Amino acid sequence: MKAVTWQGRRSVGVVDVPDPTIQEPTDVIVRITSTAICGSDLHLYEVLGPFMHKGDVIGHEPMGIVEEVGSEVHRLKKGDRVVVPFNISCGRCYMCNQGLQSQCETTQVKEKHSGAALFGYSELYGSVPGGQAQYLRVPFGDYGPVKVDSDLPDERYLFLSDILPTAWQAVDYASVPDGGTLAVLGLGPVGQFAARIGKHQGFRVIGVDPVPERRAMAEEHGVETMDYSPDVSEMIRDTTLGRGPDSVVDAVGMEAHGSPVASFLHKAVSLLPDKPAQVAMETISVDRLAALHTAVDLVRRGGTISLSGVYGGQADPMPMMTMFDKQIQLRMGQCNVPRWTDQLLPLVEDDADPLAVMHLVTHTGGLEEAPELYEKFQKKEDGCIKVVLKP
Repeated sequence: MKAVTWQGRRSVGVVDVPDPTIQEPTDVIVRITSTAICGSDLHLYEVLGPFMHKGDVIGHEPMGIVEEVGSEVHRLKKGDRVVVPFNISCGRCYMCNQGLQSQCETTQVKEKHSGAALFGYSELYGSVPGGQAQYLRVPFGDYGPVKVDSDLPDERYLFLSDILPTAWQAVDYASVPDGGTLAVLGLGPVGQFAARIGKHQGFRVIGVDPVPERRAMAEEHGVETMDYSPDVSEMIRDTTLGRGPDSVVDAVGMEAHGSPVASFLHKAVSLLPDKPAQVAMETISVDRLAALHTAVDLVRRGGTISLSGVYGGQADPMPMMTMFDKQIQLRMGQCNVPRWTDQLLPLVEDDADPLAVMHLVTHTGGLEEAPELYEKFQKKEDGCIKVVLKP
Protein backbone atom coordinates (compact mmCIF):
# COMPACT_ATOMS: atom_id res chain seq x y z
CA MET A 1 0.00 0.00 0.00
CA LYS A 2 0.98 3.66 -0.31
CA ALA A 3 1.75 5.58 2.87
CA VAL A 4 3.18 8.92 3.98
CA THR A 5 6.46 8.24 5.77
CA TRP A 6 8.95 10.26 7.76
CA GLN A 7 12.24 10.62 5.89
CA GLY A 8 14.08 13.25 7.92
CA ARG A 9 13.76 16.77 9.28
CA ARG A 10 11.27 18.65 7.10
CA SER A 11 11.03 15.67 4.77
CA VAL A 12 8.19 13.21 4.21
CA GLY A 13 7.80 10.80 1.32
CA VAL A 14 5.05 8.63 -0.12
CA VAL A 15 6.32 5.08 -0.52
CA ASP A 16 5.10 1.49 -0.77
CA VAL A 17 4.95 -0.29 2.58
CA PRO A 18 3.50 -3.71 3.55
CA ASP A 19 -0.26 -3.88 4.00
CA PRO A 20 -1.28 -4.14 7.67
CA THR A 21 -2.58 -7.47 8.93
CA ILE A 22 -4.58 -8.70 11.92
CA GLN A 23 -2.02 -9.25 14.70
CA GLU A 24 -4.35 -9.63 17.67
CA PRO A 25 -7.89 -11.05 17.73
CA THR A 26 -9.14 -7.62 18.89
CA ASP A 27 -7.72 -5.80 15.81
CA VAL A 28 -9.59 -4.39 12.84
CA ILE A 29 -8.20 -3.29 9.47
CA VAL A 30 -9.61 -0.02 8.11
CA ARG A 31 -9.41 1.19 4.51
CA ILE A 32 -8.76 4.90 4.86
CA THR A 33 -11.07 7.28 2.98
CA SER A 34 -9.90 10.55 4.58
CA THR A 35 -6.92 11.41 6.76
CA ALA A 36 -5.82 14.83 7.96
CA ILE A 37 -2.48 16.49 8.59
CA CYS A 38 -2.48 17.69 12.19
CA GLY A 39 -0.56 20.63 13.62
CA SER A 40 1.19 18.20 15.94
CA ASP A 41 2.42 16.26 12.88
CA LEU A 42 4.57 19.33 12.30
CA HIS A 43 6.39 18.55 15.57
CA LEU A 44 7.56 15.31 13.95
CA TYR A 45 8.39 17.26 10.79
CA GLU A 46 10.41 19.86 12.70
CA VAL A 47 11.35 19.02 16.32
CA LEU A 48 10.88 15.38 17.38
CA GLY A 49 13.10 13.83 14.71
CA PRO A 50 15.38 12.09 17.26
CA PHE A 51 12.46 9.80 18.14
CA MET A 52 11.54 9.05 14.52
CA HIS A 53 12.92 6.37 12.21
CA LYS A 54 13.22 6.73 8.45
CA GLY A 55 10.20 5.06 6.93
CA ASP A 56 7.85 5.50 9.91
CA VAL A 57 4.24 5.80 8.71
CA ILE A 58 2.79 8.98 10.19
CA GLY A 59 -0.68 10.45 10.73
CA HIS A 60 -3.28 10.15 13.48
CA GLU A 61 -6.52 11.69 12.16
CA PRO A 62 -8.07 8.99 9.94
CA MET A 63 -11.44 7.51 9.09
CA GLY A 64 -12.59 4.89 6.65
CA ILE A 65 -14.29 1.55 6.04
CA VAL A 66 -13.70 -1.64 8.03
CA GLU A 67 -12.17 -4.27 5.74
CA GLU A 68 -11.36 -7.05 8.19
CA VAL A 69 -12.10 -7.83 11.85
CA GLY A 70 -10.33 -10.04 14.37
CA SER A 71 -12.06 -13.06 15.87
CA GLU A 72 -12.79 -11.27 19.17
CA VAL A 73 -14.31 -8.13 17.63
CA HIS A 74 -18.10 -8.15 17.96
CA ARG A 75 -19.15 -4.47 17.71
CA LEU A 76 -17.92 -3.92 14.14
CA LYS A 77 -18.19 -5.83 10.88
CA LYS A 78 -16.75 -5.52 7.41
CA GLY A 79 -18.23 -2.53 5.61
CA ASP A 80 -18.82 -0.40 8.71
CA ARG A 81 -17.75 3.24 8.46
CA VAL A 82 -15.61 4.42 11.38
CA VAL A 83 -13.57 7.33 12.72
CA VAL A 84 -10.36 6.28 14.48
CA PRO A 85 -9.33 8.27 17.62
CA PHE A 86 -5.62 8.97 17.87
CA ASN A 87 -5.45 7.43 21.38
CA ILE A 88 -4.87 3.67 21.40
CA SER A 89 -6.73 2.64 24.52
CA CYS A 90 -8.28 -0.54 25.86
CA GLY A 91 -11.42 0.82 27.56
CA ARG A 92 -11.04 -1.54 30.52
CA CYS A 93 -8.11 -0.37 32.67
CA TYR A 94 -8.21 2.01 35.65
CA MET A 95 -7.21 5.05 33.57
CA CYS A 96 -9.74 4.38 30.82
CA ASN A 97 -12.45 3.98 33.46
CA GLN A 98 -11.47 7.41 34.83
CA GLY A 99 -11.97 8.95 31.38
CA LEU A 100 -8.21 9.31 30.95
CA GLN A 101 -7.81 7.24 27.80
CA SER A 102 -4.61 9.09 26.87
CA GLN A 103 -3.06 7.46 29.96
CA CYS A 104 -4.34 3.92 29.20
CA GLU A 105 -2.40 1.48 31.39
CA THR A 106 -2.63 -1.28 28.79
CA THR A 107 -0.85 0.68 26.05
CA GLN A 108 1.37 3.03 28.08
CA VAL A 109 4.85 3.25 26.54
CA LYS A 110 6.58 2.51 29.81
CA GLU A 111 10.11 2.31 28.40
CA LYS A 112 9.78 5.98 27.46
CA HIS A 113 7.78 6.92 30.58
CA SER A 114 5.01 8.07 28.24
CA GLY A 115 1.25 7.76 28.28
CA ALA A 116 -0.91 5.68 25.97
CA ALA A 117 0.37 4.67 22.55
CA LEU A 118 -0.68 6.92 19.68
CA PHE A 119 -1.01 6.27 15.98
CA GLY A 120 1.90 7.50 13.88
CA TYR A 121 3.60 9.49 16.60
CA SER A 122 7.20 8.50 17.17
CA GLU A 123 9.10 6.16 19.43
CA LEU A 124 7.90 8.21 22.40
CA TYR A 125 4.40 6.85 21.81
CA GLY A 126 5.08 3.34 20.60
CA SER A 127 6.16 3.73 16.95
CA VAL A 128 2.70 2.51 15.87
CA PRO A 129 2.13 2.88 12.09
CA GLY A 130 -0.16 5.82 11.43
CA GLY A 131 -3.17 6.68 9.34
CA GLN A 132 -1.81 8.70 6.42
CA ALA A 133 -1.96 5.54 4.37
CA GLN A 134 -4.35 3.43 2.36
CA TYR A 135 -4.96 0.99 5.23
CA LEU A 136 -4.56 1.03 9.02
CA ARG A 137 -4.45 -1.67 11.68
CA VAL A 138 -6.54 -0.51 14.65
CA PRO A 139 -6.12 -2.31 18.00
CA PHE A 140 -9.07 -2.71 20.41
CA GLY A 141 -11.64 -2.61 17.64
CA ASP A 142 -14.52 -3.07 20.05
CA TYR A 143 -13.60 0.11 21.94
CA GLY A 144 -11.67 2.72 19.97
CA PRO A 145 -13.29 3.25 16.56
CA VAL A 146 -16.38 5.47 16.43
CA LYS A 147 -19.04 3.91 14.22
CA VAL A 148 -20.72 6.27 11.75
CA ASP A 149 -24.27 5.40 10.72
CA SER A 150 -24.99 8.17 8.22
CA ASP A 151 -23.91 9.06 4.70
CA LEU A 152 -22.83 12.60 5.62
CA PRO A 153 -19.45 13.69 4.18
CA ASP A 154 -16.28 12.47 5.87
CA GLU A 155 -15.46 16.01 6.97
CA ARG A 156 -18.50 15.95 9.27
CA TYR A 157 -16.88 13.19 11.30
CA LEU A 158 -13.16 13.18 10.53
CA PHE A 159 -12.20 15.70 13.21
CA LEU A 160 -13.65 13.49 15.95
CA SER A 161 -10.34 11.63 15.59
CA ASP A 162 -8.38 14.40 17.32
CA ILE A 163 -8.72 18.13 16.87
CA LEU A 164 -12.41 18.56 17.74
CA PRO A 165 -12.27 16.66 21.05
CA THR A 166 -8.87 18.25 21.72
CA ALA A 167 -10.46 21.69 21.40
CA TRP A 168 -13.49 20.62 23.47
CA GLN A 169 -11.25 19.32 26.25
CA ALA A 170 -9.19 22.54 26.08
CA VAL A 171 -12.28 24.67 26.66
CA ASP A 172 -13.59 22.31 29.35
CA TYR A 173 -10.25 22.45 31.15
CA ALA A 174 -10.23 26.25 30.85
CA SER A 175 -13.13 26.45 33.34
CA VAL A 176 -14.59 29.62 31.86
CA PRO A 177 -17.24 31.05 34.22
CA ASP A 178 -20.75 31.71 32.94
CA GLY A 179 -20.68 34.84 30.83
CA GLY A 180 -16.89 34.94 31.05
CA THR A 181 -14.15 35.78 28.57
CA LEU A 182 -11.92 33.21 26.89
CA ALA A 183 -8.74 34.11 25.02
CA VAL A 184 -7.42 31.59 22.49
CA LEU A 185 -3.75 31.90 21.56
CA GLY A 186 -3.16 30.41 18.12
CA LEU A 187 -5.89 30.08 15.50
CA GLY A 188 -4.71 26.96 13.76
CA PRO A 189 -7.18 24.06 13.50
CA VAL A 190 -7.45 23.39 17.26
CA GLY A 191 -7.59 27.09 18.04
CA GLN A 192 -10.33 27.62 15.44
CA PHE A 193 -12.44 24.90 17.03
CA ALA A 194 -11.69 26.07 20.59
CA ALA A 195 -12.85 29.56 19.66
CA ARG A 196 -16.04 28.22 18.03
CA ILE A 197 -16.75 25.98 21.01
CA GLY A 198 -16.32 28.96 23.32
CA LYS A 199 -18.84 30.94 21.29
CA HIS A 200 -21.20 27.93 21.17
CA GLN A 201 -21.07 27.80 24.98
CA GLY A 202 -21.92 31.48 25.30
CA PHE A 203 -18.54 33.02 26.18
CA ARG A 204 -16.88 36.11 24.83
CA VAL A 205 -13.94 34.82 22.78
CA ILE A 206 -10.83 36.71 21.73
CA GLY A 207 -8.50 34.91 19.31
CA VAL A 208 -4.86 35.88 18.82
CA ASP A 209 -2.80 34.91 15.79
CA PRO A 210 -0.21 36.61 13.55
CA VAL A 211 -1.65 35.11 10.33
CA PRO A 212 -4.36 37.28 8.71
CA GLU A 213 -6.16 34.35 7.03
CA ARG A 214 -6.55 32.57 10.36
CA ARG A 215 -7.93 35.69 12.03
CA ALA A 216 -10.34 36.16 9.12
CA MET A 217 -11.65 32.60 9.42
CA ALA A 218 -12.26 33.03 13.16
CA GLU A 219 -14.01 36.34 12.62
CA GLU A 220 -16.51 34.63 10.30
CA HIS A 221 -17.70 32.72 13.37
CA GLY A 222 -18.14 35.71 15.65
CA VAL A 223 -14.72 35.62 17.30
CA GLU A 224 -12.97 38.88 18.13
CA THR A 225 -9.39 38.71 16.92
CA MET A 226 -6.06 40.46 17.44
CA ASP A 227 -2.68 40.20 15.79
CA TYR A 228 0.07 38.72 17.95
CA SER A 229 2.29 41.61 19.11
CA PRO A 230 4.40 42.50 22.16
CA ASP A 231 1.57 44.59 23.62
CA VAL A 232 -1.30 42.16 22.92
CA SER A 233 -1.74 41.38 26.63
CA GLU A 234 -2.19 45.06 27.46
CA MET A 235 -4.59 45.51 24.56
CA ILE A 236 -6.78 42.62 25.76
CA ARG A 237 -6.66 43.84 29.37
CA ASP A 238 -7.95 47.19 28.12
CA THR A 239 -11.07 45.41 26.84
CA THR A 240 -11.60 43.31 30.01
CA LEU A 241 -11.86 45.98 32.72
CA GLY A 242 -8.11 45.93 33.18
CA ARG A 243 -8.11 42.37 34.53
CA GLY A 244 -7.46 40.13 31.57
CA PRO A 245 -9.61 37.21 30.39
CA ASP A 246 -10.95 34.66 32.86
CA SER A 247 -9.35 31.82 30.91
CA VAL A 248 -6.72 31.31 28.23
CA VAL A 249 -6.35 28.36 25.86
CA ASP A 250 -2.79 28.00 24.53
CA ALA A 251 -3.37 26.23 21.22
CA VAL A 252 0.16 26.90 19.97
CA GLY A 253 2.60 24.70 21.88
CA MET A 254 6.23 24.04 21.05
CA GLU A 255 6.11 25.57 17.57
CA ALA A 256 5.63 29.07 19.02
CA HIS A 257 7.92 31.77 17.69
CA GLY A 258 9.71 34.25 19.91
CA SER A 259 12.68 32.31 21.31
CA PRO A 260 15.81 32.30 19.13
CA VAL A 261 17.72 30.35 21.78
CA ALA A 262 15.17 27.52 21.85
CA SER A 263 15.01 27.56 18.07
CA PHE A 264 18.81 27.21 17.90
CA LEU A 265 18.73 24.31 20.38
CA HIS A 266 16.02 22.52 18.36
CA LYS A 267 18.20 22.74 15.25
CA ALA A 268 21.35 21.74 17.14
CA VAL A 269 19.68 18.65 18.65
CA SER A 270 18.45 17.63 15.19
CA LEU A 271 22.07 17.39 14.02
CA LEU A 272 23.08 14.90 16.74
CA PRO A 273 22.97 11.11 16.23
CA ASP A 274 19.65 9.67 17.39
CA LYS A 275 20.64 8.32 20.82
CA PRO A 276 22.51 11.44 22.04
CA ALA A 277 19.71 13.56 20.58
CA GLN A 278 17.11 11.52 22.51
CA VAL A 279 19.06 12.01 25.74
CA ALA A 280 19.24 15.74 25.07
CA MET A 281 15.50 15.92 24.35
CA GLU A 282 14.68 13.94 27.49
CA THR A 283 16.90 15.95 29.85
CA ILE A 284 17.90 19.44 28.71
CA SER A 285 15.47 20.32 25.91
CA VAL A 286 13.56 23.58 26.07
CA ASP A 287 10.51 24.79 24.18
CA ARG A 288 9.80 28.07 22.50
CA LEU A 289 7.63 29.47 25.28
CA ALA A 290 6.41 32.76 23.84
CA ALA A 291 2.75 31.65 23.76
CA LEU A 292 2.78 30.09 27.23
CA HIS A 293 4.51 33.11 28.79
CA THR A 294 1.97 35.33 27.05
CA ALA A 295 -0.83 33.23 28.59
CA VAL A 296 0.68 33.65 32.07
CA ASP A 297 0.95 37.40 31.59
CA LEU A 298 -2.49 37.72 30.02
CA VAL A 299 -4.86 35.66 32.21
CA ARG A 300 -6.56 37.47 35.07
CA ARG A 301 -5.58 36.77 38.66
CA GLY A 302 -7.22 33.57 39.82
CA GLY A 303 -7.84 32.56 36.20
CA THR A 304 -7.14 29.32 34.35
CA ILE A 305 -4.72 28.44 31.57
CA SER A 306 -5.52 25.36 29.48
CA LEU A 307 -2.75 23.91 27.33
CA SER A 308 -3.82 22.03 24.22
CA GLY A 309 -0.69 22.82 22.21
CA VAL A 310 1.93 20.09 22.59
CA TYR A 311 5.08 20.86 24.56
CA GLY A 312 8.18 18.66 24.59
CA GLY A 313 10.76 20.43 26.74
CA GLN A 314 12.14 18.92 29.93
CA ALA A 315 14.00 22.00 31.16
CA ASP A 316 11.58 24.80 30.33
CA PRO A 317 12.04 27.97 32.40
CA MET A 318 8.69 29.03 33.85
CA PRO A 319 7.78 32.27 35.66
CA MET A 320 6.79 30.47 38.85
CA MET A 321 6.79 33.61 41.01
CA THR A 322 4.25 35.24 38.70
CA MET A 323 2.16 32.07 38.43
CA PHE A 324 2.06 31.69 42.20
CA ASP A 325 1.40 35.38 42.84
CA LYS A 326 -1.45 35.47 40.32
CA GLN A 327 -2.94 32.24 41.74
CA ILE A 328 -3.13 30.76 38.24
CA GLN A 329 -4.70 27.36 37.68
CA LEU A 330 -3.03 25.29 34.94
CA ARG A 331 -4.48 22.24 33.18
CA MET A 332 -3.06 20.29 30.28
CA GLY A 333 -2.55 16.92 28.63
CA GLN A 334 -3.14 14.80 25.57
CA CYS A 335 -6.81 14.67 24.71
CA ASN A 336 -8.86 11.75 26.06
CA VAL A 337 -10.78 11.41 22.81
CA PRO A 338 -13.40 8.76 23.74
CA ARG A 339 -14.37 10.77 26.83
CA TRP A 340 -15.93 13.48 24.67
CA THR A 341 -17.39 11.51 21.75
CA ASP A 342 -20.94 11.25 23.09
CA GLN A 343 -21.12 15.03 23.55
CA LEU A 344 -19.65 15.84 20.15
CA LEU A 345 -21.34 13.30 17.88
CA PRO A 346 -24.78 15.00 18.00
CA LEU A 347 -23.14 18.36 17.22
CA VAL A 348 -21.31 17.14 14.12
CA GLU A 349 -24.49 15.41 12.87
CA ASP A 350 -26.68 18.48 13.49
CA ASP A 351 -27.89 19.91 10.16
CA ALA A 352 -27.08 23.40 11.47
CA ASP A 353 -23.40 22.41 11.90
CA PRO A 354 -23.06 24.53 15.08
CA LEU A 355 -19.29 24.06 15.31
CA ALA A 356 -18.82 24.66 11.57
CA VAL A 357 -16.85 21.47 11.01
CA MET A 358 -17.55 21.92 7.30
CA HIS A 359 -15.77 25.29 7.36
CA LEU A 360 -12.22 24.37 8.32
CA VAL A 361 -10.54 22.47 5.48
CA THR A 362 -8.61 24.79 3.18
CA HIS A 363 -6.58 22.23 1.20
CA THR A 364 -7.36 18.72 -0.03
CA GLY A 365 -5.15 16.34 -2.00
CA GLY A 366 -4.17 12.75 -2.62
CA LEU A 367 -1.49 10.95 -0.63
CA GLU A 368 1.04 11.71 -3.36
CA GLU A 369 0.61 15.43 -2.65
CA ALA A 370 1.52 15.07 1.03
CA PRO A 371 5.12 16.37 0.80
CA GLU A 372 4.00 19.59 -0.89
CA LEU A 373 1.08 20.04 1.50
CA TYR A 374 3.23 19.42 4.60
CA GLU A 375 5.58 22.17 3.47
CA LYS A 376 2.72 24.54 2.72
CA PHE A 377 1.09 23.86 6.11
CA GLN A 378 4.37 24.27 7.98
CA LYS A 379 5.12 27.58 6.26
CA LYS A 380 1.49 28.78 6.57
CA GLU A 381 1.46 29.53 2.85
CA ASP A 382 -1.52 29.96 0.51
CA GLY A 383 -3.92 30.45 3.44
CA CYS A 384 -3.32 26.86 4.54
CA ILE A 385 -5.16 26.13 7.80
CA LYS A 386 -6.28 22.50 7.54
CA VAL A 387 -5.25 19.77 5.09
CA VAL A 388 -7.17 16.57 4.34
CA LEU A 389 -5.67 13.77 2.26
CA LYS A 390 -7.87 11.37 0.29
CA PRO A 391 -6.10 8.01 -0.22
